[in-house]
Amino acid sequence: MALQISSALFSSGLSHRKVNRIRAIASTETEEGKVKMGGSELKVTRLGIGAWSWGDTSYWNNFEWDDRKMKAAKAAFDTSIDCGITLFDTAEVYGSRMSFGAINSETLLGRFIKERKARNPEVEVAVATKFAALPWRLGRQSVLTALKDSLCRLELSSVDLYQLHWPGIWGNEGYIDGLGDAAVEQGLVKAVGVSNYSEKRLRGAYEQLKKRGIPLASNQVNYSLNIQASRREWCEGYLIPLIGINIKSTGSILGSTVYSRSVCDERLSTHAGALTGKYTPENPPTGPRGNIYTPEFLTKLQPLINRIKEIGQNYGKTPTQVVLNWLIAQDNVVPIPGAKNAEQAKEFAGALSWRLTTEEIDELRSLASETKPVIGFPVEKL
Repeated sequence: MALQISSALFSSGLSHRKVNRIRAIASTETEEGKVKMGGSELKVTRLGIGAWSWGDTSYWNNFEWDDRKMKAAKAAFDTSIDCGITLFDTAEVYGSRMSFGAINSETLLGRFIKERKARNPEVEVAVATKFAALPWRLGRQSVLTALKDSLCRLELSSVDLYQLHWPGIWGNEGYIDGLGDAAVEQGLVKAVGVSNYSEKRLRGAYEQLKKRGIPLASNQVNYSLNIQASRREWCEGYLIPLIGINIKSTGSILGSTVYSRSVCDERLSTHAGALTGKYTPENPPTGPRGNIYTPEFLTKLQPLINRIKEIGQNYGKTPTQVVLNWLIAQDNVVPIPGAKNAEQAKEFAGALSWRLTTEEIDELRSLASETKPVIGFPVEKL
């Protein structure tokens, strides 16, 4: 969820001496405007697109999937490419039968890529997908088998980033070995990462891969203006904080990217609605999300929402673009907002090619810290 990068940090050690206010950039922006993922050689655009909603009928799309929604997803893909966004994040469970979906997101993404390349063979698309650590999957071979199934659905010979979607209840070391096998022995992926990993889990994965000379490229986590506080405990007392005391990430210490399912992304599109004013105390979201984004919570967010709108007006940007730009400004965060249609994709692209001032970044962070963070993905506590 999360999305950052300099291999120099791998050799910096994991000292627990506390040094405040050191700017440690765990990401390196290249000349072509991309960022290098962790200590790997993979380079991706500063913003990606999440494809969880594509084909899904269990959480998104009002439990329905039809041709109109598929065309909208295709338009989101094409518009993203047209706007220079070429990173797409999916997973084997998105839209799959095991999650009661209509059609697998990987299948749709593979189809969209194939159709686009038929028109423009030179187009480059970076694909990130994820392995589901299901209880009945045991050992490193299960990772390779699942990856090959994903490649079949995507109609690709390899993917750019392969991640463990969540930590396994047991046998997690075998899954990490499977990542290494896929990256080194079979060359099926360019870089490997994890998702929804706590600090302890992240350190374990990093150390295990390091023994084989494989860099941990990313940790995909929920991270946004209102979720940053829940990440502070990850790095308290460590040597290199990221940006400042309130934005510290284990990823910055280990040299891996915080690959962020961020505000207005797939899982947190509801949170985007809260921060951008779509949902209000008078108009909270319906369904299970309404239990988190209550009228009381939305009321406390109003000062932050109002300031986001003011800043957006100054730049001629929407609230969504302001919040995404805040995330990009963290340097080691690659947001992956979920786009259901062309309009959303175009709006997300408007978060690029400009930058909030340091004062604005700090002000939004301070305002956000005054509200209780929303809950992250529960498996991070495993």
